[in-house]
Amino acid sequence: MDAKDILGLPKNSFPPLEKKSRPPKESQRKPDGISREVYALTGGLAPLMPAIEASQLKKKTPPLEKITWQWLPFTNSARKDNLQLYHWVRVVNGVPPTGDYSFAKYNKAVDVIKYTDEEYDKFLTNPMWTKEETDQLFDLCERFDLRFVVIADRFPSSRTVEELKDRYYSVSRAILVARAPSSGDVATHPLVKELYNVSQEMERKRALSMVLSQTRQQERRDEEVLVEAKRIAESRIPPKVAEESQLAASNAGAEATERAVPGETVSPSNVQLPSMVAPSILSDNASTVASLRMLRVYLRTYALEQMVQAANSSAGLRTIKRVEQTLQDLGVNLKPRVPTKAVCAEHLELRKEILTWLNLQKQVQYKEAEGSSFRDGSYGETPGTPKHLHRAGDQDRTFVPDAMNFGAERVGKKDQKRKAPGAPSAHKRPRKLKATDL
Repeated sequence: MDAKDILGLPKNSFPPLEKKSRPPKESQRKPDGISREVYALTGGLAPLMPAIEASQLKKKTPPLEKITWQWLPFTNSARKDNLQLYHWVRVVNGVPPTGDYSFAKYNKAVDVIKYTDEEYDKFLTNPMWTKEETDQLFDLCERFDLRFVVIADRFPSSRTVEELKDRYYSVSRAILVARAPSSGDVATHPLVKELYNVSQEMERKRALSMVLSQTRQQERRDEEVLVEAKRIAESRIPPKVAEESQLAASNAGAEATERAVPGETVSPSNVQLPSMVAPSILSDNASTVASLRMLRVYLRTYALEQMVQAANSSAGLRTIKRVEQTLQDLGVNLKPRVPTKAVCAEHLELRKEILTWLNLQKQVQYKEAEGSSFRDGSYGETPGTPKHLHRAGDQDRTFVPDAMNFGAERVGKKDQKRKAPGAPSAHKRPRKLKATDL
């Protein structure tokens, strides 16, 4: 029995709810050319990237080309004897390739200057060289493409490589200058602009042979000598730097004294400020220059980086970042694009001036803060400006320091501790009586 039987209600008193019929799903047919797994992953949605049309997928590929390899003759345009050789050639559909030999384009020849007998008699005579030797030299230069080591090996007379180079370049330069209508037309030519120096070339080869023929012991000895020379140079630098810094400080002090306004005094800290900044920078720069001079050969960009690091060695990381930010604000590159000697010197000078300016700015801020604190203290001590406004009721009351009250409380507590254990203290509640006390 349920509630409907008790109330006498029919069991099916409420009409049955009608189920909403769902619209039939449209069956989407899988397009041709797409696998079932790929279509299930996409869910029938349009891809983000444009897909290939199904018609293109069913498109038949063109028939394969018929490729064969044949043994065919060929001639090389780089050769002057019209020699005919054979090689394997890739032939497509029975049509052999046409055109010049594919490797003929790599045949590059040096343009060697030619001269006549009249030009030789007029411009090229040299007591150390005969005309036959000069003709043989130029023939070998044209044949072996200026490979002077091979030319010296094939040359009939005993001539060094440097002598052959000197003769060839001097003759070529003389012919170019003689044939030019004016000297300015060939001024930028490499043979005229860059002269060949025989003595320098021989000295370079001699030094190179000495370096390559050194033993391990000689190399270690050279390294020890360089280290000792560097130590001696660094030990001699500080006195000179100290003298230069003192001279700069004295000049700066004299200028500051001359520019001072009459009636005002010049602070000694302000006069000594250049001497505080200069010694460290000058000593670092001097040691860096000495270490670079020992290298003899170095890149100017490397030297610039070393000089910048030496100049920033006395500054902190934040100061270095401020210097770089100032350079960027001024539109100056952190590294010069054309690091010539003059540009590097100006760049270093600008960095030093910015660093000095930042140090001066810090000193000015410190002095302003010191002056403001001094003004605040002097204002409180001037007569007629009391520090505290006393109330009327506090004028007749005797002033008792807090330290005395604090000390009195401490003394009272000590006295309480020294009392007998049986005596009740004033601040404690009396103990209740127990049964044993009766």
